[in-house]
Amino acid sequence: MRLLRRSRRSTVAGPGLLLLTRAADRGLLWLSIAAALGLGGGRRPRRAALRGVFGVALAAAVANGPLKLAFRSPRPAAARLLGHLPGFPHESTTSFPSGHTAAGFAFAVGAGQEVPALAAPLVGLAALVGYSRVHAGVHRRSDALAGAAVGVGAGLVTRRLWPVAPHEPAQVRTALARAEVEPSPAGKGVAIVVNPSAGSSERAAEELRAELPEAQVIELAEGDDLQDALRAASERGCVLGVVGGDGSVNTAAELAAGDEKPMLVVPGGTLNHFAYALGLDSIADAASAVRDGRAAAVDRALIDGHTFVNTASIGSYVELVDARETLEGRIGKWPAVVVALWGVLRRSEPIELELDGVRRKVWMIFVGNCRYDPPGFAPSWRERLDDGQLDIRIVDGTQPWSRARLLLSVLTGRLANCGAYEQRYVRRMEVRSLAGPLRLARDGETFDGPEEFTICKADDPLLVYVPEE
Repeated sequence: MRLLRRSRRSTVAGPGLLLLTRAADRGLLWLSIAAALGLGGGRRPRRAALRGVFGVALAAAVANGPLKLAFRSPRPAAARLLGHLPGFPHESTTSFPSGHTAAGFAFAVGAGQEVPALAAPLVGLAALVGYSRVHAGVHRRSDALAGAAVGVGAGLVTRRLWPVAPHEPAQVRTALARAEVEPSPAGKGVAIVVNPSAGSSERAAEELRAELPEAQVIELAEGDDLQDALRAASERGCVLGVVGGDGSVNTAAELAAGDEKPMLVVPGGTLNHFAYALGLDSIADAASAVRDGRAAAVDRALIDGHTFVNTASIGSYVELVDARETLEGRIGKWPAVVVALWGVLRRSEPIELELDGVRRKVWMIFVGNCRYDPPGFAPSWRERLDDGQLDIRIVDGTQPWSRARLLLSVLTGRLANCGAYEQRYVRRMEVRSLAGPLRLARDGETFDGPEEFTICKADDPLLVYVPEE
């Protein structure tokens, strides 16, 4: 009779909770929220979505795998009766801990570390999912509490495997050397090229004209050459601006440095790593920096004489970029990344080089313009943009299973002890290929390089506008 009363109470009193518990099946609720965050735009929401899903995967692997196998706790007696009622799940797995609750708290804790404002509502929703599981009679309170603990732990573990970048822009530019630039309240003397092919919003030019009415805003048409447009813009104004991704920024930086002019970086690409490092999150930030005349001298790096402001690379990563670009027109960018990565991991071979005269066989070399954090093969942010260093990270190709060992070391937090990984800080490195000319990459764009080349810091810094601290 008690079970019958509970079944009636669950079906009548909690239709909303029943709907919620069904929505959380197989993590669909959290995947839907992650998709909304990713499509909503912005670097932080995208990172929140990825970290949340990462946490869900970890929590599900632990809660639904070893823990359920270890405890083998049967479902509450009510679950067997409720499973025969319309709309109620028939649960075939054991009860302890609650996988639904674990997934919810893992997503909430993971996403909340990237966007703190999301933490409270997501934790509340996760708690409500846990309560709905108890209310539906398919779990005990202890199952939900244990699931919550597993989820919180999984969300926090993501920090070790993928560190959280600083939230305050000031943290990544505390050591920038300030430079005096004449303020331009309406943008007079500023010439800005908008590159729509880099992913720039169609409204970018309109917003810039509203923010800086006296600036010259040049929109590239289909077939126009970016470098020619930037060169013409540099001749017109005393400040060269660009709206686009890091590839567009590289082209503008080379011209601005050569013409000894300040550069205005306006975030308009897919990732905007350099703009975010400067603390420029929007067109409004860039316009405010121009109006107040705030600028800083930052480092510029060169690979075979080509400027890069973030990173350059040699080896497997270059193969990955080339393979992705071949596929993305047919299947989209992110599916192309997955397919290309699988192909590169199966077919890639180490390359033989001389690094500063020392013969090496390597899978990949990462080069950062200034020191990146965290150490290891997940470089995410820089504390300084003027430290005069190149951050060199090398995956050795001579040791057996070097890539697998590297991956295992990253996952276990023992990268410093991995013999396949090497990290050094230098100002200059000479490279000679023993297998002919190489393909090189700088800030996600690839090009044909020679057999011998230099990676170094440029002698002249780059003057860029930055927002208020």
